[in-house]
Amino acid sequence: MSARNAEVETEFGDGRYTFRLGLGELEELQEKCDAGPGFILGRLMSPRMEWKLEDVRHTIRLGLIGGGMKSTEAFKLVERYIDERPAWAENAKLAQAILALAIFGPAEEEAEDPEK
Repeated sequence: MSARNAEVETEFGDGRYTFRLGLGELEELQEKCDAGPGFILGRLMSPRMEWKLEDVRHTIRLGLIGGGMKSTEAFKLVERYIDERPAWAENAKLAQAILALAIFGPAEEEAEDPEK
């Protein structure tokens, strides 16, 4: 995980990928889901699973793109590992982690002494 740009490398589908939501990706996520990032995160974190399918799909897709993947490849992975073989609760947890990291930053940053 990189503290400077809030990216995470983790398992998804057939391999290990880097996920990151920068400003551009967050703006697109907001547009695609018709809600702000904080609201989407609230849905993803809801114990009653109030998230929408698009919250999950677009967060993961845009996280892959923000992590450096070409958009065509990100679309293919989402189609293959979300649309064709959905494990929605598992994928919602991944989307939650990606979006929370973008909003709050890595835990290491929170623990740092602000005087340094």
